Amino acid sequence: MKRYQLQAHSIIETLPYIREFYQQTVVIKYGGNAMIDEKLKTAFARSVILLKFIGVNPVIVHGGGPQIGEMLEALKIPTVFRQGYRVTDDATMDVVEMVLVGKVNKQIVNLINMHGGKAVGLSGKDGMLIKAEPKELAIEGDDQSAPEIIDLGKVGEVADVNVEVIRSMEQSGFIPVIAPVGVDDEGNTYNINADSVAGAVAAALKAKRLHLLTDVPGLLDQSGELITSMTRTEAFRAMEDGTATGGMIPKLKCCLEALPDVEKTHIIDGRVENCVLLEMFTQSGIGTEITSD
Repeated sequence: MKRYQLQAHSIIETLPYIREFYQQTVVIKYGGNAMIDEKLKTAFARSVILLKFIGVNPVIVHGGGPQIGEMLEALKIPTVFRQGYRVTDDATMDVVEMVLVGKVNKQIVNLINMHGGKAVGLSGKDGMLIKAEPKELAIEGDDQSAPEIIDLGKVGEVADVNVEVIRSMEQSGFIPVIAPVGVDDEGNTYNINADSVAGAVAAALKAKRLHLLTDVPGLLDQSGELITSMTRTEAFRAMEDGTATGGMIPKLKCCLEALPDVEKTHIIDGRVENCVLLEMFTQSGIGTEITSD
């Protein structure tokens, strides 16, 4: 009986958080080890379903870089990266769309549905959900040379988000699962960074929270200690002084772009089971929280 009383007490402790997030939208960028490890995949699906059942509206945006790389290698299509971006010609774009929309997206949808949820897969083409434009990338030269303009092909960035598509899904009780593929006014398809799509979707929806799942505990300071909370100004400073490096920089930029339309943004460790619930429904949370000044 004591064990059951403790369980009941734990549930009661979450009441203030449930009240705070009730009927609010939370955008979750799903990627990294949480998409690979079977135990973590199951925990993620159940967490998302729980959120929906208690009145929260989760919106999932997923990546799929490793899966794309495997398919390109199997088809013997060469891959070139420039400044961390996959140069995407027409053949590569066909593979990207096939993997993200036709395989990875449906796997996530099926996982949620198999555990009792109601998920619907979407790409940026559905209802013109994600309007895209070509990404411009330039590398600064020395003082005497002009910047080098890099042609990334069908790599894009978000120009607009049609929130009506997502809102209609939410109101019908479905969990939207979005593949980061966009389309322009001429019908051209673009490969877009999943973090950027998640940030743009969260901002357009005026979401309560944006969670970016990654494979590190969060942003670490110069001593290797986790920074649990920081402001927008402190995040900019972290990128300038070298505290944030490598793959953490684009994640911080994504969070900064979503603010202040999103109340708070979080970079959390997707390797921790039930990480989304721990962040939302506990006092200390996990990972790094970024807020407006």
